[in-house]
Amino acid sequence: MFMKIRRCKSLTRQTAISWLVCALGLGRFFFASATAGDWPQFLGPDGNAISKETGILHSWPTNGPTRVWSKAVGTGYSAPSILGSQLVLHHRVGDQEIVQSMEVATGRETWKHGYPTAYQDPYGYNNGPRCTPLLTSNRCYTFGAEGRLVCLDRASGTRVWERDTAKDWQIPQAFFGVGSTPILEGDRLLVMVGGQPNAGVVAVDAATGKTLWESVGEKNWAGLKKIGWRGEPIIQWQSWEKQASYASPVAATIHGRRHALCLTRQGLVSVNPTNGAVQFSFWFRSQANDSVNAMNPIVMGDLILISGAYFRVGSVLLRVNPDGMGVEEVWRSTALEIHWMTPVLHNGFLYAFSGRNEPDARLRCVEMKTGKIQWDRDESWAPHSAEQPPVFGRGSFLMVDGHLIGLGEGGMLGLFKANPDALHEVRRFQVPDLHYPCWAAPTLSSGRLFLRNERRLVVYDLARVAP
Repeated sequence: MFMKIRRCKSLTRQTAISWLVCALGLGRFFFASATAGDWPQFLGPDGNAISKETGILHSWPTNGPTRVWSKAVGTGYSAPSILGSQLVLHHRVGDQEIVQSMEVATGRETWKHGYPTAYQDPYGYNNGPRCTPLLTSNRCYTFGAEGRLVCLDRASGTRVWERDTAKDWQIPQAFFGVGSTPILEGDRLLVMVGGQPNAGVVAVDAATGKTLWESVGEKNWAGLKKIGWRGEPIIQWQSWEKQASYASPVAATIHGRRHALCLTRQGLVSVNPTNGAVQFSFWFRSQANDSVNAMNPIVMGDLILISGAYFRVGSVLLRVNPDGMGVEEVWRSTALEIHWMTPVLHNGFLYAFSGRNEPDARLRCVEMKTGKIQWDRDESWAPHSAEQPPVFGRGSFLMVDGHLIGLGEGGMLGLFKANPDALHEVRRFQVPDLHYPCWAAPTLSSGRLFLRNERRLVVYDLARVAP
């Protein structure tokens, strides 16, 4: 494995102090907890698309809530991340990937960091970054479409370190570019790089970018049974196997053991985040080669849900063994077929847009323990037939103050009560600035909702005015 780390030669005083503290063995000090109003990473402060905020509007005017600002942005599927008064967006403008810092209140740029890119999506989708920035009290981490992993000083945008994962590891070309957002676990940045033969998941030091461990691949998959497959039931590992998926790792403590749960292209793997040791592997993927896993694993107690949408692979609920070193199936069905969103789990029920393509899109609530469909609505449409369809199609949810906010891929915005007994839609309206495809997850921070598509970023005020 080849490793090359680039560091900025001129460090700010804040950066220098951070390095000194790391040298004293206190390197975790800058990974501060986010406040209730922050959304500093993919799917929010806890990585589950749930906001702890209150005081949010429970009804909207027919033409939607008040728009705060809107601006043109570059292409990409990366959602904005917010910490305090700073918004960071990773997008592509021309032949550069841009990490851009803005004021939350106005959208005014405060700094930007750019680097060249030549990525071209082989299936004709946009060529921008797919991963969402990760913000800490003093750092900003981004992962580009070609696998460039960058650490910036959050205050100034100055580069601290950088890794070119495509050069540092042997990585087969991904289907739709690099799309698994890294997470922080203590002072480790966990990254699903998809390297061969045994570097599907790696950990790098968050302060320096140095590799701490690499794991997942031939050693844990070769010889296992391909569950649910006809023919070739035993995995024969190939050196060209893609490992990277479009799901992000999820860290959880189950039966007192810490797990980094990684839904790779082959299936679910639990690794010990301290040393990368594989704790269990569970095969889960479509038999079609042109397929991906993209939903983050969902954890409830000792249960883990994973789902896919290609060729009826459906969903599986797994129960982790008491020793944390294996899993057993609880149920398997097509009650949910999740393509690229991650369902919201609330009081034991999953709220999700299900379906691989626009013509088979469904809006569903499913009981997690049983897989029972509580309610279901057809959201199907053909994107070529209408720019602004009267349905949501597929989409993404976030939850706040007992309500679900859903953004459909055609720019339809909806407000729903989180009710497992019946579908309760409060309001919907078509966002004028947004059109198909809206595939980036919505972001909520301090009462403001941030939405984007491939061309624009728009902000709405959802804060309830005090009487």
